Amino acid sequence: MKRTAITGALLALLVTAGAAAQSYPSKPVRFIIPFLPGGSTDLIGRTFGAKFSEVWNQPVVIENRGGANTIIGAEAASKSPPDGYTLFLTTATTMTTNAILYRKLPYDPKTSFSLVSMLTVSPYLIAAHPSLPVTSVKELVALARQKPAQLSYGTSGNGSSGHLTGALLEIMAGIKLLHIPYKGAAPALADALGGQNPLVITGVPGMAPLVKARRIRVLAACSATRLGIWPQLPTVAESGYPGFEGITWFGLVTPAGTPKPIIDRIQAEVVRVGAMPEVRERLATQGFEVLTGTPEAFAAFIARESERVARVVKQSGIRLE
Repeated sequence: MKRTAITGALLALLVTAGAAAQSYPSKPVRFIIPFLPGGSTDLIGRTFGAKFSEVWNQPVVIENRGGANTIIGAEAASKSPPDGYTLFLTTATTMTTNAILYRKLPYDPKTSFSLVSMLTVSPYLIAAHPSLPVTSVKELVALARQKPAQLSYGTSGNGSSGHLTGALLEIMAGIKLLHIPYKGAAPALADALGGQNPLVITGVPGMAPLVKARRIRVLAACSATRLGIWPQLPTVAESGYPGFEGITWFGLVTPAGTPKPIIDRIQAEVVRVGAMPEVRERLATQGFEVLTGTPEAFAAFIARESERVARVVKQSGIRLE
């Protein structure tokens, strides 16, 4: 009797979850982005969010919860009801770096979320103020060896993917740079444009007009292969450091415990939206490659990235207080 009762209860839960998925979404969906409005991450979230709203015929309300290396937004998302009505734009920092660099987090990257899908991948760029007398990674490394720990580079923060990219260059090139962390990519780039820092490690979005105006000089892309939008730009790997790669990536998750039928429904829409030419083209112009897929593929990608990040952190000795 007990077994029959348990089986009946499970079947009832499955039927209920299936029915919820059939009608999902039946009310506005909250979409948390762990950065301030206006940045490249915000662009990704709003691009997908607008399309979700169209295909679901329900408002998708963007909620920017920036700060603390994405921890503020991640905590808010992880503590939300697991009903599919809270989406979270997760990042490389959220799912890999924070777990390695922070002793204690208010969320667990492995248990606080249900994975839905990857969204995009984008490489970093190493760029210099025009006053710095270098035009390539080779020349940068040579100058850094002449001035150990004197050439400063800005990134979006301590422990950010940009910081790890800079640390990897130091390791592979055998040089020492001076890292200057900012509270976001925008102020880091602003100081590089103003000459306060001779170098910046930042993403592709917004760089093209600055390069055209000769306000900044891009030395190399940190991708495994050359960028489609800048095919003439060499990679760091081509510049004498095979295997070098510095990327950032974004994905979609929900609070842990979200019913699988709803996860499946959301994931199917992510793939559908990600295949739309207007979405791919809009994000490609900003240096983002759309890369959607299954939760299982996303989990495997995070595992590989976690191993890569852990190696860089260990070799570089990066620590956060």
